[in-house]
Amino acid sequence: MALSISECSKRPAAASEGARRTLRYVEPMSDARTSLTAFFSILLVRSHVAHYWQEISALTMRWVRRLSREKFSMLFTLVQPMLFWLIFFGNLFQRAADTQVMQAPNYISFLAAGVVVMTVLNNGLAGGVDLLFDKENGFLERLMSTPIHRTSVIISRFIFVMAITSMQVLVILGVAYLFGVQPATGILGVAMIVLIGMMFGIGLTAISMAMAFSVKSHGDFFSVLGFLSLPMIFLSSALVPLTAMPGWMSFLAQFNPMTWAIDAVRPLILSGWTEALPHVGMVVLVMLVFDALCLYGGAKAFRRAMG
Repeated sequence: MALSISECSKRPAAASEGARRTLRYVEPMSDARTSLTAFFSILLVRSHVAHYWQEISALTMRWVRRLSREKFSMLFTLVQPMLFWLIFFGNLFQRAADTQVMQAPNYISFLAAGVVVMTVLNNGLAGGVDLLFDKENGFLERLMSTPIHRTSVIISRFIFVMAITSMQVLVILGVAYLFGVQPATGILGVAMIVLIGMMFGIGLTAISMAMAFSVKSHGDFFSVLGFLSLPMIFLSSALVPLTAMPGWMSFLAQFNPMTWAIDAVRPLILSGWTEALPHVGMVVLVMLVFDALCLYGGAKAFRRAMG
C-alpha cells in the first residue's frame, strides 16, 4: 500500500529520534568503560611500583644483614676514616702545616673537608665489591634468573652505599666538632655536605659496579681500585690546597671531580654561605655531568655482563 507524503516525512524523524535515544544510552556506557579502564590502569601501575619497591627494599635489607653479621667490618668501616685520617694524620701535621697557606685556623679544620670526600671516594669505589663476590659464587646469576627487575639489584646497592657513606660523613663531622671544627653554615650546611657527598658517591659507585661486572676476579678488582683511589686523593685538594702543589699536580687536580667536591665542602665548614654558594652551584653542575657519564658506562657494563 502506498504511503502518504506526511507518513514518509515522519519516518526519518522517528528514526533520528531513536538514534539519539540510543546514543544517550551508548555514551554513558562508553564513558563508564573509559573510566574503568583508567581505574584499572592506575591500579596496575601502583601494583607494579609497589612490587618494584618491595624488591628494592628486600635486596637493600640483604646488604644490611650481611654487614650486620660482620661486626668487625662494620666497626672498621665507620671508624677507619675518622681514626686514621682525621685524628692521626690531622694531628701529625698540625704543627707542620702553614695556616696562612691553608687559609684555615688549623690543619684539622682544613683537613676535615678532605676526609669527608675521601670517605665518599673509598666507599663509592668499594661499592661493587659485594656484587663481585655474588658474581663469583654464582648467586648473582641465580638471582637474575628469578622474575625480578634487574635494575632493583643496582638501585638497592646504591641506596645501601649512600646510607653507609652518609652515616660516616656525620660521624666524621661529629668527631671534627670535638676538635673544635664547627661548620660555619650550621645544620643546613651539614645537610648540603651530605648531599654533595651523595652526588659524588653515585658516580663512584657506578664506576665500582661497572668494574665488578667487567673484571674476572676480585684480585683484578682490588688492583684497579688501588690504582684509582690513591692518585685521585693526591691529585686533589684533600691534603693541601692547590696553590701549595707543584704546577703540574695543580693542573691535573683541576680535572679531578674530587677537587670540585672538596672545594665546595671546605667553605661550608670554614667560611659560610657567601663564599660557599658559588662553589656549591659549580659542584652541582660538575657532579651532574660526572654522574651521567658514570651511570652510562655502568649501564653498558651491566647490560654486557648480563646479556
